[in-house]
Amino acid sequence: MSNQLATYELREGVGIVTVDDGKANAISLPMQESLTSALDQAETDDVPVILTGREGFFSAGFDLKTIAAGGQDAVDMLNGGINLAIRLLEFPRPVIAASGGHAIAMGVFLLLSCDFRIGVQGAHRYTANEVAIGMAMPLSTIEILRQRVSPAALSRAVLLAEVFGAHNAIENGLLDSVVEPDQLMNSALTTATSFASLDRSAHLHSKRRLRGPLIAAIRDGLARDNEAWRAQFLR
Repeated sequence: MSNQLATYELREGVGIVTVDDGKANAISLPMQESLTSALDQAETDDVPVILTGREGFFSAGFDLKTIAAGGQDAVDMLNGGINLAIRLLEFPRPVIAASGGHAIAMGVFLLLSCDFRIGVQGAHRYTANEVAIGMAMPLSTIEILRQRVSPAALSRAVLLAEVFGAHNAIENGLLDSVVEPDQLMNSALTTATSFASLDRSAHLHSKRRLRGPLIAAIRDGLARDNEAWRAQFLR
């Protein structure tokens, strides 16, 4: 299954979802639609998922042109991105992020919503840069960061827009593994295949128990974020 922005491939019992807009993999409304469709197919196939991007970019975040234009599209895009993160956090099978490059803003939030995250050696940035570009960090995304970023790094990530790299992303909770670029997909496939043997029911129910309070906190934050976004973009 493919379209201009996302492809879905079933390989060795693993669903590979690849996003590639030819640029920075912006989480635009069309990209969200493509990703949702690919995840729907993976859920139908009942397989572990690898979520990956293009060389150099996992995703650089939301489409800034849509934000600059404002209106309902901006509100819908922001809400849709957070709901995609929730979808990943709740996905019934294991989700492995294979990041071949930068993960910035909404890109890093999607990365952190996966169950296991693999990055590559190189000068790639992992950062929630909202404060650096003049935006208050949304309540919903603070909760996404809180559940994966180490306590010592959380304040720096939220308040100081710290840029993490392959050299310190594991110790600060942003990645679980770092490999050479040419080993990324092999490593992701090996990892996903090993997770395929997990008991499906036990994995899903454990995920719900672990993340139930988190999902509730994200949804509560999103409701309040949405009020602020509507006031900002629909005035």
